[in-house]
Amino acid sequence: MSIQQEKIKDLVERRSSARLGGGRKRIEDQHAKGKLTARERLTLLLDEGSFEEFDMFVHHHCTDFGMDKSHPDGDGVVCGRGTIDGRIVYVFAQDFTVNGGSLSKTMGAKICKVQDMAMRYGAPVIGLNDSGGARIQEGIDALAGYGEIFERNILSSGVIPQISAIMGPCAGGAVYSPALTDFTIMVRDSSYMFLTGPAVVKSVTGEVVDQETLGGADVHAGKSGVAHFAAEDEKDAIGIIRALLGFLPQNNRDRAPLKPTEDPFGRSDDALNEIIPDNPNKPYDMYEVIFSIVDDGQFLEIHREFARNIIVGFAHMGGRSVGIVANQPMSGAGVLDINASRKAARFVRFCDAFGIPLVTLVDVPGFLPGTQQEYAGIISNGAKLLYAYGEATVPKVTVTLRKSYGGAHIVMSCKQLRGDINYAWPSANIAVMGADGAVGILFGKEFKSETDPDKLAELKEARKKEYDDLFCNPYQAAQKGYIEDVIEPRNTRFRIIRALIALENKRPELPDRKHGNIPL
Repeated sequence: MSIQQEKIKDLVERRSSARLGGGRKRIEDQHAKGKLTARERLTLLLDEGSFEEFDMFVHHHCTDFGMDKSHPDGDGVVCGRGTIDGRIVYVFAQDFTVNGGSLSKTMGAKICKVQDMAMRYGAPVIGLNDSGGARIQEGIDALAGYGEIFERNILSSGVIPQISAIMGPCAGGAVYSPALTDFTIMVRDSSYMFLTGPAVVKSVTGEVVDQETLGGADVHAGKSGVAHFAAEDEKDAIGIIRALLGFLPQNNRDRAPLKPTEDPFGRSDDALNEIIPDNPNKPYDMYEVIFSIVDDGQFLEIHREFARNIIVGFAHMGGRSVGIVANQPMSGAGVLDINASRKAARFVRFCDAFGIPLVTLVDVPGFLPGTQQEYAGIISNGAKLLYAYGEATVPKVTVTLRKSYGGAHIVMSCKQLRGDINYAWPSANIAVMGADGAVGILFGKEFKSETDPDKLAELKEARKKEYDDLFCNPYQAAQKGYIEDVIEPRNTRFRIIRALIALENKRPELPDRKHGNIPL
């Protein structure tokens, strides 16, 4: 065997050894927990044969607490580049079989290198997290590694899409990298996120709680809103990532890919003419409207389990990627509260950062009243959504279906927040408030002066009809130019798509400033 052949053989053996991570026993332990290895995850995520690994042979440099006795290739993270549906992405996957996936100085440097390359070449970056946290043996060096990663998350924000999948533990300072990225996917029953674990919680507060209850996927998808998706298993999580990328551009200077469809642009749906109940207090399902107007009835919802009184997500309309924001009458009558405002504001800002047009479907009775909301800051949180819509320069098409009252009307992409095209259905009520509340204020003295109960009831009904006829319709708003047109519900899909085509080359003008001060 020649020297060259020996070196090639050595390379093949080293590569094979590196691909085993922490060894076969630890791989078996990972599988016994129902979890895939870092490399298995990347194989599922990326197009077949597209992965090119970087820094396979990097070692850590720690010599304390016995770390000098083990220097595994790769140091617990697999990094590189590949494609998803033919589009370039940069990836890193922490390897729990190597030192529990703990973050060292060199692991941090590998991840930062991938982040830097993604920024430099304008492509999404995807992190698959499965780590026990900072490597204790490296002390401040490990913490510095996190800081370097966080800074790149911040600088990449709004420039390239950043997606995090939590495939196992993610605790302490490590949670802030996913929190800084655009979308976070967790896996039920095998992933968790928290700043302080159950043992610390018990020692400090006396509260007894397990990992799943403290920071499991359902907790963060449904209660805290930290996670955008709760996947059933790792394959489901990876499928969500691939689906999500289909709606996103490569970077903030690119356009989202067009998706060919045979769904006619001008398709109408007679069912929409019947969907609004005669009783203004009776709910209907906004999902039926969304599925009716988008291409092929396909809608990828974001934050499905969190703040269900508002719906946000991605779809295609006429082949173009759009972000949809819609009040949901089936949940709390579609009222806006703190969580709904935060959820929608973040989604609106993401779409604006990456040039994805916004379609807003409005049926909102107002903001949720009460001391709980006021004390928790509904004013500043509602202002986040107001700010997000007012700041957004992407094409904005708004359709008011039924109720649009008071401050909530303004917040939901009204004309005064630079809405480009605002439509309304004939059933739309655009006013300061509904008839019941309004007549009590406008005619309170008149009602008090009437002592006959039957005449009082008759008087209230007459005043309500008077108010309804004047305000509870879209025509006063149309007369003043606050909406472009009152449209037949069955034609909603066609009217929105035609508006989006007309707005494709929108050229917004913004004041010269470093950045605004959104009420965080």
